[in-house]
Amino acid sequence: MGESWGFEQGAEIAPRRSVVRSLGGGHRYEVFLVWDDRLFALVVAKVLRPHLAAEERYREELQAEAEALARLAHPVIVRGFGAVVDGPHPHILIEHLEGPTLHRLIRRGGPAPLEQVLPLAGYVAAGLHYMAEERMVHLDVKPDNIVMGVPPRLIDLSIARTLEHAARVRRPLGTDAYMPPEQCAPADYPGAIGPASDVWGLGATLHHAVSGAVPFPRPRGARESEDPLARFPQLEANPEPLPGRTPEPLRALIARALAKDPAQRPSAAELAMELEPLVAELPRKLVFGRWGARTR
Repeated sequence: MGESWGFEQGAEIAPRRSVVRSLGGGHRYEVFLVWDDRLFALVVAKVLRPHLAAEERYREELQAEAEALARLAHPVIVRGFGAVVDGPHPHILIEHLEGPTLHRLIRRGGPAPLEQVLPLAGYVAAGLHYMAEERMVHLDVKPDNIVMGVPPRLIDLSIARTLEHAARVRRPLGTDAYMPPEQCAPADYPGAIGPASDVWGLGATLHHAVSGAVPFPRPRGARESEDPLARFPQLEANPEPLPGRTPEPLRALIARALAKDPAQRPSAAELAMELEPLVAELPRKLVFGRWGARTR
């Protein structure tokens, strides 16, 4: 996972910004809940790990994420509160969101009910449409990056790009199971990474939410394979079948979102509009269950 700062409660990562507790992290970042005296609020700090903190490349990526967050303002997209890239603990501040991720709920409760999935998909599609209007792409739409709530929130813009920058990507970029073919093998799809790539990510996320499993499973250890078809079965394989209870219009919409040719996918706005009649057909009685409040 990488080196840790070993911060204890109360440690300052910057003046007037102190650690409340660890929230985990990944290879590049440790994530902390922190108290910021200027904001007078709890926020989340993504801090570059010690072995990366002095490297200009990672500081620049941190600054790019902060700029992307500053550029975007949408009800579904997490808010950012700036970055400190020149101090001893380079980090970015983002909104603290209450609630589990979609991935956590699927892992605990299995496939999500349509009463939860369909409105969620509409919200996320709206956020992706907005990003496309701003000439940006997220490039990492997945269940781990959707925090459940009303509305759900799309988080983690660490690899978000402008359309111009995205079109110049030359290596695989994203999370393997939710990457469209053009992100898996950019050299075979020159200039193709764009808004349709985020639609594919949303399609893969919907498939996972409805079925309880990723749409293109692969053997353990395939990520380290030098064979692109082993690492990225979506380059040639068709997605796993959806459960029989899946309504045909939703089945068809997910299939279109997972089209290998970006030009054959619906836009995010089209996807949202096609979801509207499916949402309208949902039963309306409000009930509560393991997935929280929903209609029935």
